[in-house]
Amino acid sequence: EVQLVESGGALVQAGGSLRLSCAASGFTGNDYAIGWFRQAPGMEREGVSCVSSIDGSTYYADSVKDRFTISSDSAKNTVYLQMNSLKPEDTAVYYCAAGPGLLYCTISSYPYDYWGQGTQVTVSS
Repeated sequence: EVQLVESGGALVQAGGSLRLSCAASGFTGNDYAIGWFRQAPGMEREGVSCVSSIDGSTYYADSVKDRFTISSDSAKNTVYLQMNSLKPEDTAVYYCAAGPGLLYCTISSYPYDYWGQGTQVTVSS
């Protein structure tokens, strides 16, 4: 059973930085994708970024491009989301998701089978 645990969410002022972590366990294969998603109150879930284990390719939503960076540490089975220049509109619950067997990186939530419990990010103005 794949399990994902997010951490690192906090209250931060606009312009600040946070690093979210997604600790993964239970993968039985080497091919997978990890995505970061967020959901603000009253809003639909939004794809933020993703990384593929196959070639390390990444993808970012336009709203976070050049501010957020996704990375992975295979030794620790952890994927990170470094968030810089945070804005109040980045306030949301952030979730990581895993798609075992995914051969591509996508920020569409549809192909992801496993989800973490989420971590709250609040950016004050």
